[in-house]
Amino acid sequence: MNNYKKNILKHRLTLAITAGVALSMGSSAMAAENGKFRIGVVTFLSGPAAGPFGEPSANAAKVLVEGLNQGKLPAPYNTIGINGAEIEVVIIDEAGGAAKQVEEFRNLVQRQKVDAVVGYISSGDCLAIAPVAEELGAMTVFYDCGTSQLFNEDKTPQFVFRTGLDAAVDNIGAARYLTKARPDAQKVAGIQQNYAFGQDSWKDFTHSMEHLMPKAKVVESQMPKVFQGQYGAEISALSVKRPDIIHSSFWGGDMEALVLQANARGLLEDATAVLTCGESALDRYKDQAPNGMVIGGRGPFGAFAPDNELNRWFKDKYQVAYSTAPTYPASKMAQAILGLKHAAENAKVEPGKIPAPQEIAKAFKGATFESVSGTVQMARAGGHQAMQGISYGEYQYDKASKKGGVQNVIAFSGECVTPPDGTAALEWIKAGFPGAQCN
Repeated sequence: MNNYKKNILKHRLTLAITAGVALSMGSSAMAAENGKFRIGVVTFLSGPAAGPFGEPSANAAKVLVEGLNQGKLPAPYNTIGINGAEIEVVIIDEAGGAAKQVEEFRNLVQRQKVDAVVGYISSGDCLAIAPVAEELGAMTVFYDCGTSQLFNEDKTPQFVFRTGLDAAVDNIGAARYLTKARPDAQKVAGIQQNYAFGQDSWKDFTHSMEHLMPKAKVVESQMPKVFQGQYGAEISALSVKRPDIIHSSFWGGDMEALVLQANARGLLEDATAVLTCGESALDRYKDQAPNGMVIGGRGPFGAFAPDNELNRWFKDKYQVAYSTAPTYPASKMAQAILGLKHAAENAKVEPGKIPAPQEIAKAFKGATFESVSGTVQMARAGGHQAMQGISYGEYQYDKASKKGGVQNVIAFSGECVTPPDGTAALEWIKAGFPGAQCN
C-alpha cells in the first residue's frame, strides 16, 4: 500500500472519530442511520494520475469538509456542514477503468447510501457514470472531466451536474491567447491522449485556430494512448516538422513526462508548448521546463484563481496542511463541494435534514454561487453545466527562490469562450463563434 492510500485510510478514521461513530465501509445504510450528509468522493488514488491530480483533489476535499464541519469558512459558507448536517466522506480510487467505476458508483449509491457523489477526472469515466446516475436518481457532481460529449449524450439531465468547464473552453481560450501572445506563429502541431478528451480537445483547438489565426497551418498530430509514459517516437515526429506551437491537452503524469522528455531533447527550445492542463505541475517543473511555455488551469483555478476571501481561506488552510499551494485540481474539487452545499441549502428543507436528490437537483439547476474561483453560473446544458472564464499565462522559473510562477496572464470571460446554451461546441466554433462577447 502506498503512502497516499495510507493517508486516505488514516483520514477516514479521523473523520469517524470526530463524528463519534465507526465509519464502516461495508455498512448499507450508515448515512440514513447517523443523520450525516454522506458524500462519495471519487478521484485517482493510484496510478500516474494520483500524484498530480488525485492527491490534490482528495486533499482539497479534506480541507473543505473539515472547515465546513467546523463552520469556519467565510460567508456565504460559514454555517456548519451541509444544511446543518455534519458531512461524512467516503473516498474511492478512480483507477481501474470505466466498467470498474460504474460498479463502484453503484456500490456508493446502493450500499453505502451516499447522499451525493462528487468526482471523476477521466472523461471516459464521466461518460460511463452519467447514464447510471440518471438511472439511479443519484445526485452527481462531476468536478473535473472535460469532454464536450457529456451533455451531447444526455440533453435532458436531471441528477448530473458539472461544476468544471467543458474542454471546448480550454481550447478556444488557448487559441485566443495565441492571437495575443504568439500572433506570428505559422506552424502548429499537437499531441493528445487518444480518447474522448484528447480527441475533442484537438478538434476544438484546430478549428478555433482556423478562424482566429488562419495563416497558421497544422503540420503534425500525434495521438498516443493514455498513460503511455514514453514519447520518444512522438517527439521525433514533432521535431521533424519544426512547429512554432505544440498544443497538448495531456494531463497528470503524462503531461509532466512529455514536458521533461521534450525539453531534454530540445523540442521546446524553438517551439512554444501550449498545455491546457499545465498549471497542475506548476510546483514540480522547476528548471526542467522552459520559460515562456504557455499553461492553463482549465478555468480560473489554481494559480489563476482570484484573490477573494474564499480563495484566501482555502489557500491558507491547504498550504498549512500540505506545505504546497493548491493547484487547479484542488480548486475544482473545492468548487464542486461548495456548489453542492449551496444547492442543498437552497433546497428549502428543515435545517438539519438532508434534502432528497430531487430537491438538491432542483436548487442546483441554473444556480449562481460563489467559489474559490469567483462567481459560478450553472448557465449551460439547461442549468447543469458551469460557465466561467478562463486564463492562460507563461511559465516562469525563478532560480533564486527555486519556484515556478505564471506571468503574462490573459483572462477571457465566459461569454467570450463558451458556446450558447443548446449549441454544440464544435458547431459554434466552425460557425466562427457567433455571439461571442470578447474584450
